[in-house]
Amino acid sequence: MDWLRGAARFFEEKIGWHRVGFVLSISIIAIAAWALYRKLHDINVAKVLSAMATVDYGDVALAALFVACAYFTLTFYDLFALRTIGKSSIPYRIAALGGFTSYSIGHNVGATVFTGGAVRYRIYSHWGLSAMDVAKICFVAGTTFWLGNVTVLGVGIAWHPEAASQIDQLPVWFNRGLGIALLIGLVCYVAWVWRTPRVVGRDNWKVQLPNGPLTLLQILIGIVDLGCCALAMYVLVPNTPYVDFVSISVIFITATLLGFISHSPGGLGVFDAAMLFALTQYDTEELVAGLLIFRLLYYITPFALALITLGIRELSLSLSGRRDVGNR
Repeated sequence: MDWLRGAARFFEEKIGWHRVGFVLSISIIAIAAWALYRKLHDINVAKVLSAMATVDYGDVALAALFVACAYFTLTFYDLFALRTIGKSSIPYRIAALGGFTSYSIGHNVGATVFTGGAVRYRIYSHWGLSAMDVAKICFVAGTTFWLGNVTVLGVGIAWHPEAASQIDQLPVWFNRGLGIALLIGLVCYVAWVWRTPRVVGRDNWKVQLPNGPLTLLQILIGIVDLGCCALAMYVLVPNTPYVDFVSISVIFITATLLGFISHSPGGLGVFDAAMLFALTQYDTEELVAGLLIFRLLYYITPFALALITLGIRELSLSLSGRRDVGNR
């Protein structure tokens, strides 16, 4: 393994992962812009507005319920992370506040690792947590997110590889192999943490990874979160022609990951381009209407609620601080 570490060190020193990430982000955004232009340059805006107006209110309410369930599940990302790093004294209500606000703001502002981390630090620092502790929370929560994604994508691509092919344009056999490889990697990871306690990091920043049973709980949390999001999107896509839920889920999660990798706020443009590019069987205006309603439910509404919640919290802390000063 020494040669592998040496190669990684050489790559980091000569090229740098941040440069690769920057180029990848720009490339994804450029491709998305081209795809959006192809799909939307002659779109009928009046037809989009008409499609939005005629969407069944029951479908919108059901999608909103699934979104609410997804955000409720997100609160357990932070609760699980806090328990993992040994901060069990932090109550659920604070974990829920940290999870909901950090993800709601991070989803919309972009660069979730940094924006979400800043929001978390503002909340958890009042409970005695350091910046190092918050970094550990972000790491464990991120692990939960990726474990859920790998599981759902692995199963979905192995089961319906043609759905992934609609986005990546790769052969069906290749995508099926990719899905199986993801699942094999997941099993190997679970077996690795199951055998003995595993610690990652170095120097003053170290995190003990959850053991086997707790890793399965991580995976379950991630699956429920992604499943609720996919259900919300599934309810909002046009009813005809029929596309099964697994195919929609694979396309939706792949599009979401592309948006995440691009670091664009809310995956704006990238997520939408991937969905439009993959679901060509739907009427474009009707699909755009569904995507706009999904953005309203999953991004804009939680973002507004998070800002209001943080604003009230900051005002409350400010007033409390003034009272404390006045009583001295």
